[in-house]
Amino acid sequence: MKKIGLIPRMILGIVVGILVGLYLPESIVRITVTFSTIFGSFLNFIIPLMILAFVTKGIADLGEGAGKLLAITVLLAYLSTLIGGSLSYFMANAIFPSFISPEQVEAIKGADANKLTAFFEVPLSPFFDVTSAIIFAFMMGITISWLRKTSQGDILYKAISEFNIIITKVLAAAIVPLLPFFILGNFANMAYQGSVFAVLSIFWKIFLCIIALHLIYVSVLFIISGSYTGKNPFAMIKNQVRGYFTAVGTQSSAATIPVNLQCATNNGVSREISEFVIPLGATVHMPGSMITITACTFTILTMYNMDHSYGLIIRLIAILGIAMVAAPGAPGGAVMSALPFLPVVGIAPESAMASLLISLYLTQDSFGTAANISGDTAIAVAVDKIYNQKILGNKDWKPNPVITNPEN
Repeated sequence: MKKIGLIPRMILGIVVGILVGLYLPESIVRITVTFSTIFGSFLNFIIPLMILAFVTKGIADLGEGAGKLLAITVLLAYLSTLIGGSLSYFMANAIFPSFISPEQVEAIKGADANKLTAFFEVPLSPFFDVTSAIIFAFMMGITISWLRKTSQGDILYKAISEFNIIITKVLAAAIVPLLPFFILGNFANMAYQGSVFAVLSIFWKIFLCIIALHLIYVSVLFIISGSYTGKNPFAMIKNQVRGYFTAVGTQSSAATIPVNLQCATNNGVSREISEFVIPLGATVHMPGSMITITACTFTILTMYNMDHSYGLIIRLIAILGIAMVAAPGAPGGAVMSALPFLPVVGIAPESAMASLLISLYLTQDSFGTAANISGDTAIAVAVDKIYNQKILGNKDWKPNPVITNPEN
């Protein structure tokens, strides 16, 4: 199983879960449900610790950088992430209800009456709740960043960095490897209830819409940055194809950074800017992930006939725009960083709805990652001009031309 990628394991978990729920005795299905329930309790326990480890470290790291250049890059990245999430909501609100018929909703809701319960549960309470973790993480991250500017805080920073490593190890060794079994138990329960095919009939349509919006949004970013800098956006998009497909293959923003640096160079970004913006963007610029999470969340809320208004979901988008700074450091990516904040829209992190969100997200995680890193290059093109003309005041500065036929 270790040689199989996470996405194939997730798909295998879904398939096996459906088969277990449809064809095996109730007692076997309840065993899988028992595992999912216990795992959900552990996940609920670890979530506040994830917030403390990743959000604190992420904010503390953002305090380092080149002053105004850092501020401009982070601001553009945050705005882009918010816009991506908002566009995803409006797309979902306009299109997705046509994918979800009243009969499917009734099948999903009605199936809850047949839901199986676990043989037993393990009471496992978190050390502190999610709200306390968020407030404490932001307080610690900001103050550690401030202390480091005054040549202090090294001990605290080292402690939170090592705690970050510990939680990352727990995620890599326990949470992520067991996610397919968590999914298996939840899909086995849905199959036993009779709602699984209603859910799957919705999934594939959502998947296609999300990928289409990824491509459209990244193209618009290049058109905007190209218009601002006087560069041919279509030539820049062509140069970015290599980085896009590298991200699809590696499913990792970090692993794609070397290739994306070359893409930025081919698009005329100066070395000084590309070596700052591209690695930083891989951490703070998450429009592809936000598009996916927003669309998936909207779908699940609609399926379960819960409130899915823009006023509610924009709160989640605004929070995740900051909290997903943690995403590149956590196995499982943005969806793992989003789990602690799902209660904002009424989804419990340990629930079957969260399991559905994880499943739907991870099946196209590589495309979200590819949209993220492609957007990084578009932002780098714009930041290059802003930095040189606005910050440095070099009115005679001209951008490097786009290399239309790069050798590599």
